[in-house]
Amino acid sequence: MSTPFFTPLLLAQADYAKPVSSLSPKYFELLEQNSHIIYPVLAILTLVIIAAGVLQAWRTQDLDGLQKNEFKRAIVNELRRNISGMPGDLLSKSVGLDRLKTNRLLEQMQQEGLVVSHTNSQRLTVWRVRGATPDAAPRRF
Repeated sequence: MSTPFFTPLLLAQADYAKPVSSLSPKYFELLEQNSHIIYPVLAILTLVIIAAGVLQAWRTQDLDGLQKNEFKRAIVNELRRNISGMPGDLLSKSVGLDRLKTNRLLEQMQQEGLVVSHTNSQRLTVWRVRGATPDAAPRRF
């Protein structure tokens, strides 16, 4: 006993065919056939993005030009107060700047010829303004 209501439903199920794209997806085949190329490229791209992020963060921690000049002026004024020179740690505390940034500024100032440095017997690098004290004349024995 079949009813006329179920007959079209059975006919529709018999004629149904799955789409071709669901049986053989091209993107899975592409990944499987070229995995030796795709995955290393993705790894290298990830490393490049991470390196770019690290470099960008490193650059943003640097001082801008106006701040750098203000701190250089403060360093020179502090070194003029202490003519015999100051170690970098004390100088960074008196200026109010991080020790590493202060040392970086002092090295730039030394390259520019504004300050000179020497290492004392306690292995401290002492910085002083160039020309503040006369350099020792060579001794003749």
